[in-house]
Amino acid sequence: MTRRLAPLAALLLASAAALAHHGVAGLGAAGLEGPGAPIEAASSSVLPQGRLLLYGKLDHAAYPTYDPAVPEADYANYWLLGGGYGVTPWLSVYAFQPYNEKIDEDGGFSTRGLADLSLFGQLGFKYDDGFRLIPAGESLDDLEDWHFTVLGGGSLPTGDADLRDTEGRIDPGKSTSFGKPSFSYGLTATKMLGPRWTFDLELSRIHFQAHTYADRNRSRFGTESRANSALAYRLYTNPDAKLRLDLDLEVHYLHLDRDRSNGTGERATGGDILYALPGLRLYWDNLSLALGLKRPIWTRLNESSEQQGAEGKEAYRLILSASLLF
Repeated sequence: MTRRLAPLAALLLASAAALAHHGVAGLGAAGLEGPGAPIEAASSSVLPQGRLLLYGKLDHAAYPTYDPAVPEADYANYWLLGGGYGVTPWLSVYAFQPYNEKIDEDGGFSTRGLADLSLFGQLGFKYDDGFRLIPAGESLDDLEDWHFTVLGGGSLPTGDADLRDTEGRIDPGKSTSFGKPSFSYGLTATKMLGPRWTFDLELSRIHFQAHTYADRNRSRFGTESRANSALAYRLYTNPDAKLRLDLDLEVHYLHLDRDRSNGTGERATGGDILYALPGLRLYWDNLSLALGLKRPIWTRLNESSEQQGAEGKEAYRLILSASLLF
């Protein structure tokens, strides 16, 4: 394969809301020609064998406030630094270190700190007269086949699950750790729809374990189920300058089970959310930059009026990411 068609990896990772620290990793790759990569939805591209990816991301979530007499969630910043490695042409592995800032209005309970370390693997295969693992050095014609991946991984409890406010209370949603390992898995499908269009589909789930906190309360975050789709359009390509610009439109569906505390479902948790995410992705040689604006366009939340600061209640989420392939 020529350098002009060499894959340029772009790692994508979705973050969580201010009153939760849930998240799911999305993985993708694109080159000057060939499939596009979404901003957040997972793609079916794996890293080239023997290549290393460095990745950084900021997910800034801003929340409307409603009660001037009560300090409410103001905004959250979810920072991420990670890396990936192409073990084989069909297997990539990744490690991500998050840093979370969950900021309340003046007088509220704000937290900052390193969150749980996440580890993931991605197994890639394609359909070409039958299912087969991704071969080395695919041509542009090969990249037009249906591609799929199986994703799996989880988090390790390296953050602090027992952060206390000024009155000594622990709020699990404002902590920087789940307290126990979490587990996630998913499937992706990707297809080029002509020379400029790429379609992506992701189905994934995250499961959490119950954890007994230092105040003796036992809580478990609700399972998260996602169905994300993305359509990328190649707006501009300049092979001599190694430049490419893509327009991206994504629709994300998220179902949240209720959190449970001491064996009982918690009020003001859980529900269904549909997000829209338009954005742009710029490629320059082995560097990729992405910018997206994510907003809820439909919600059906349990006790919605009590869920200020939760997923589905954002005014917007600003997504910025950068990745570099070595």
